[in-house]
Amino acid sequence: MPFAHCFDPDAAPWEWIKQIKVALDGLEYSEVPHELPSGVHIEGKVVLHESVKLPAFCSITGPCWIGEGVEIRPGAYIRGNLIAGPNCVLGNSSEFKNCLLIENVQVPHFSYVGDSVLGAGVHLGAGTILSNLRLDQKSVHVKISDNLVDTGMRKLGAIMGDESETGSNAALMPGSIVGKKSLIGPVSCFKGVLPEASIWMEQSQGRIYPRRDI
Repeated sequence: MPFAHCFDPDAAPWEWIKQIKVALDGLEYSEVPHELPSGVHIEGKVVLHESVKLPAFCSITGPCWIGEGVEIRPGAYIRGNLIAGPNCVLGNSSEFKNCLLIENVQVPHFSYVGDSVLGAGVHLGAGTILSNLRLDQKSVHVKISDNLVDTGMRKLGAIMGDESETGSNAALMPGSIVGKKSLIGPVSCFKGVLPEASIWMEQSQGRIYPRRDI
C-alpha cells in the first residue's frame, strides 16, 4: 500500500484513525477502470485496483482506496474514508466507514466496522459489531495500564492487531484494543485492552432440560 508514510508506528494507535482521511486526500484519482456490474453504485473519489472482485450489488462512496485482490460481496456498504489493502474481503451486508484494513482482512458477513484499524490477517466472525460511539456521545477513553486515557475522539471503534479474531455476534465497545493473535469468543461483549495471544470468552451457564410435552 502507498500509505506507510502516513501512519507513524510510534503514535498512539487511535491516532491512525485520524490519518486515514489525510492519507486519502493526498491521492491522485482517476476513472474507475471497471465495467461495473448491475446494481453497483460508486460516487466520489474512488480507487479500485483492476483485480477487485465486484458483486451484483454494493454501494461505494469515496474517498476510498481498494487494493489488489479485494473481494467485495453483495450488499456491502462503503461510506467513505476506507483503505483496504491486498486480498481483503468486504462481506455481504457489512458496513465500512473511516477504517484501515491492512491486508488479508476477512469481514465476510453482517458486520459494522467504523473508525477502526484491522491489522493483517484479522478475521471477524459473522455479525461482529465494532461499536464506535458511546451512548452519552462523549469522548472515548481507552484504558492503558489501569489509567484511562482520553483520546479526544467522539467516534473511535476498535484497534485489532495482526491475526486477531472474533467469534460470531461479538460486540466490541468503543475504544477497544485487541492484541496480536488474540481471540474474542462468540456472543461476547468486550471493552478495554486484550493482551497479545489472549482469549476472552463470555458464556452463559446453559442447561439442558428434557421435553415433557412429547
